[in-house]
Amino acid sequence: MLTIGLTGGIGSGKSTVSDIFQSLDVPIIDSDLIAREVVEPGEPGLDAIIQLFGSEVLHPDGTLNREHLRHLIFNDASARKQLDQILHPLIRKRSQQQLAALDTPYAILSIPLLVENGLDKSVDRVLVVDCPKQVQIERICKRDNVTPDQARAILAAQCEREQRLQVADDIIDSNTSYANMTQQVQNLHGQYLSLAGSS
Repeated sequence: MLTIGLTGGIGSGKSTVSDIFQSLDVPIIDSDLIAREVVEPGEPGLDAIIQLFGSEVLHPDGTLNREHLRHLIFNDASARKQLDQILHPLIRKRSQQQLAALDTPYAILSIPLLVENGLDKSVDRVLVVDCPKQVQIERICKRDNVTPDQARAILAAQCEREQRLQVADDIIDSNTSYANMTQQVQNLHGQYLSLAGSS
């Protein structure tokens, strides 16, 4: 099965592109969604996080307090690395399980930090959703109710736009109308089906 790694910076329009592919009955394996699943109560991921950071990372109901955890790792590179070492193998394993259960010509693996984590080699093609940085900043401010400076700080934690574009096999320009994005996705859908058929 052909695997397409879908990525893009925060506010680039990845979710919209994912939704359009999904409307064409293309399965989406979403690493953000899986990242939430592997830290649910009773999951080994949550147990490992409690061992590392203590039970203060939990809400009173026993679920993970993401905001508190984000605060703990935001300025602590080694804590962030330890968290990644817990979560990444679990996310990868579950992604592979979901992929193995599929019977379709191709599937989309939606991985926001595909390039940052060197996962571009683990997929057949890299699809980057792209728009100018200023557009990203405006979208982040509007969506997350943050200041432009806060939006820039969030962007600074991700790799540069150029770095992503360098590894891209395919690019969707999201600085356009929804109709145009849909057309771009439909064109790629046709390409991916014929690539999957010929491989």
